[in-house]
Amino acid sequence: MKSPLEDIRVIDLTHVWFGPWCTMMLAEMGAEVIKVEPPWGALGRIEEFGQMYGGAAPTFHHLNLNKKDLAINTRTPEGLKLMQELIKKSDIIINNFAPGTMEKMGLSYEECVKLRPNIIYAQLSGFGDFGPYREYSSYAVIAEAFAGWARAQGDRDDPLGPPKSLVGALGDTAPGTMAAMAILAALRYRDKTGEGQKIDVAQYDCMFGYNTGTTTYWLSGKTEAERRKEDEERRKQRQQDPLSQVSGYIKVKDGYIMTTGLRAKAFDALRAKFGVEELTKEMVMKEVENMTREEAFHYFAKLGFPTAVVYYASESTKDPHINARGMITEVDHPIMGKTKAVNFPIKMSKTPGTVKSAAPLLGQHQREIIMGLLGYNQEEFDKLVQGGIIAYQPDIDKQLENWKKTT
Repeated sequence: MKSPLEDIRVIDLTHVWFGPWCTMMLAEMGAEVIKVEPPWGALGRIEEFGQMYGGAAPTFHHLNLNKKDLAINTRTPEGLKLMQELIKKSDIIINNFAPGTMEKMGLSYEECVKLRPNIIYAQLSGFGDFGPYREYSSYAVIAEAFAGWARAQGDRDDPLGPPKSLVGALGDTAPGTMAAMAILAALRYRDKTGEGQKIDVAQYDCMFGYNTGTTTYWLSGKTEAERRKEDEERRKQRQQDPLSQVSGYIKVKDGYIMTTGLRAKAFDALRAKFGVEELTKEMVMKEVENMTREEAFHYFAKLGFPTAVVYYASESTKDPHINARGMITEVDHPIMGKTKAVNFPIKMSKTPGTVKSAAPLLGQHQREIIMGLLGYNQEEFDKLVQGGIIAYQPDIDKQLENWKKTT
């Protein structure tokens, strides 16, 4: 076994960030993930949503590595039949439609179990499959707001100011990671019992679970505003603490670094370097103000302080540590050629996750799956194309052939 999920086939009916992040993790751990899009393509292929590269948005390229692609009109009897045949040959089906959508499509959990009795059926949504908000739609920012993150982020700048959303759609990627973990647990259960199950993952539940502020409230019995008043004096005292003199964002010659001074041994090493008993913030700032970010980072890190260069994402791609860790890889895209991609972030000694292929073109694997896996002949395939059941670009085969020749 080279990959932990190499014998697992996943039907990916997800879109935007939440679902695709989950399915990409499974794909990078070796699962065959078949992304099913409507014939007109997923949201990431629609130009009005931003700059496009090779027919898709940057986030689509980021979130759909290692996947195969079908473009099926599942609203037609023929398209539904294709889906049903695919389910019979798959282990997991994942969607992040609004609850009730799969039932309308004729692909409820109960219907899928009839086709594959031990199917693992993961329903990803904003508010879950039951509860008073079940019918409501959601995105990352909605879950972040409900679960207290937006208000907490805003309070860091100004408790009387507006709330602020988290950068990077954490309300999508964090629940997506939890969904992948739950699916792996369900696979483990199926290995032992032979039974599949339904998994209900709600963004709101997950973001509520991530927020430790709830436990602080239960233990203290006090709201954030009440605790803030009590903390004012403690904050003043902490500002006098020598360790606070080298904590936070520090401006240097060409930008900022972040350092946390919460390590007494590191602070002692810094005092010894200065040769003083009492160290002031002014002394530290004076020492590093003419250093570059890299110089200041190594200066503090070698003394034992947890420290970072404050990068933009574009700058982090050039960081020597990220490159040494193999976090950047290269994939071949049929239109754009060789492009760089983020590698699977976890290191496993026996079954490492890998990135093998770029995000797919719309309908790129129609022939491979419909004719190869499902056994349709050429005439049957042509009827699906002519009837608009599948979106098929006649020049895809030529593009792929030329691409294979050049690679």
